Amino acid sequence: MNKLIRLDVRGFKSIRALNDLALGPINILIGANGAGKSNFVSFFKMLNQMTDSLGNLQLFVGKYGGGHSLLYEGTEVTSRMKGKLRFKTDAGIYDYEMELAHAGPDTLIFADEKYRFSGRDSVNEVSWISPGPGHRESGLLLDESEAAVNLRHLLNRCRAYQFHHTGDTARIRQRWRVEDGWELKTDGANLAPFLRRLGCSEPKYYRRIVGTIREIAPFFDEFVLEPDNGHVMLQWKEQNSDLLFGPHQASDGMLRIMALISLLLQPEPGLPSVMILDEPELGLHPYAMTIVAGLIKSVSVHTQIILATQSVTFIDLFGPEDIIVADRPGRESVFTRLDPAELEDWLDEYSLAELWEKNVIGGRP
Repeated sequence: MNKLIRLDVRGFKSIRALNDLALGPINILIGANGAGKSNFVSFFKMLNQMTDSLGNLQLFVGKYGGGHSLLYEGTEVTSRMKGKLRFKTDAGIYDYEMELAHAGPDTLIFADEKYRFSGRDSVNEVSWISPGPGHRESGLLLDESEAAVNLRHLLNRCRAYQFHHTGDTARIRQRWRVEDGWELKTDGANLAPFLRRLGCSEPKYYRRIVGTIREIAPFFDEFVLEPDNGHVMLQWKEQNSDLLFGPHQASDGMLRIMALISLLLQPEPGLPSVMILDEPELGLHPYAMTIVAGLIKSVSVHTQIILATQSVTFIDLFGPEDIIVADRPGRESVFTRLDPAELEDWLDEYSLAELWEKNVIGGRP
């Protein structure tokens, strides 16, 4: 399994200096509103977009308000942001470092970018590869060497999923092209063709998805995903009924659970290298949270999980070693991984949720 083992972030949004954060198989961010959890997730969104195709970094910068808005306290305080990542793979270690500087008109360009691959059998220190300064998009996109292609894949497969947008006009409620089902989109929009592909080519995984949905919603029977003029819409039947239900008849919570379970139970080769989930517990019944937590633990054997949550019920389904507390004592976000040994006596009498509510572990306003 590929694993992100080192993360440094400096100067990005509310993150002034995140130094060498240790990441495990499961990493659950908790903290007050505005503490910086979403900014942590946003950093991975930037990595994903900038390694997808040329022009995407500048698109990301523009979409989020320009370079000034992405720098800690703005350009008056911070002129550059930095990031360092280290991935451990079966083949060896991939290092990536970048430095983005503010430039006119209110954008960001690369002041530095470098990367290297150290094979498992490497004896001497491997030299860094650098495309030099001044480029507006990642040099990884133009380097077709094996190391660059593999690293680009690792960074681009850091995927942040957010299934919040399930309103009447949400993309998940619309018709989608049948062939657009190879990867589940980060908002779950193409769930219908994704499930149809699994039903046709990966029936074992598809049946597990259907069975797990039935555990949470016993009235659910089966998806009906028949193409119509090259498009397919999310439809299903319920137990003991011949009626056909469509996406506009589903509750927000039902759509979220369908997307979340499909993401977590897909075949292992399709999983991202790092799966980032932003508040996956929204709209879920406590029993559904229990099932989702179990799926997260199972899938963490195959992909690394970073998860942001506000739910005291949800964190009680994990261990203290999984928790990273986000605090904002002043203007900057601070992230601290819990030490189970320090909490051993507390946990004899209280749950993790109770310690969070009592502000023993931080993460409160």
